[in-house]
Amino acid sequence: MDPMERLTSGFQRFKKEVYEKNAALFTQLADGQSPKFMVFACADSRVCPSVVLDFQPGEAFTVRNIANMVPPYDQGTTALTHSMQETCSPFECLQTRYSGVGAAIEYAVLHLKVENIVVIGHSRCGGIKGLMSIKEDGTRSSAFIEDWVKVCLPALEKVKANHSALPFEDQCTHCEKEAVNVSLHNLKTYPFVRDGLEKKTLKLIGAHYNFVVGSFDIWKI
Repeated sequence: MDPMERLTSGFQRFKKEVYEKNAALFTQLADGQSPKFMVFACADSRVCPSVVLDFQPGEAFTVRNIANMVPPYDQGTTALTHSMQETCSPFECLQTRYSGVGAAIEYAVLHLKVENIVVIGHSRCGGIKGLMSIKEDGTRSSAFIEDWVKVCLPALEKVKANHSALPFEDQCTHCEKEAVNVSLHNLKTYPFVRDGLEKKTLKLIGAHYNFVVGSFDIWKI
């Protein structure tokens, strides 16, 4: 189907089957949003959280990126010059801050007053495979992906330390879950998240969706 036709027909179906059948909901949403959930999910086209978890419009404030990662509030490192980036180890070349993700968390916690932040990993994640494939000699195969997935280097290191004897695919499965835990701990580095946790107005939840077998695991920290 022509892409313009696909977009148009898709919206027409949505308007007929969802929008027009939920007029009261969309009238309410016109005045503002008050989602209870903030969700970090992968950009992978197979794992849309609104489909997998049956979220309705206005129910979840969602951020999707490669491998559903949450960087820390501040990496605690000095910004590197381009020349330094070319010579340093991939385990050292970390950006100082990721303002796009930080802005989303800040808005969700301080302005929308979400009550839950959920990080959802998933099976056969290409971003995690990329993380597990990073070469220690600094050899690069992408312009952006490796820099991003290094956010969860601690997950790679833990899997390599504890599961190096397993086949690569099984290591990736372990890393998909460990990366979620890294992101959950990274969330605690944001002052407004810590404040919400201390006041018990906010919860952090980890999850893993396996679309191969149709399972969904969930845990709290």
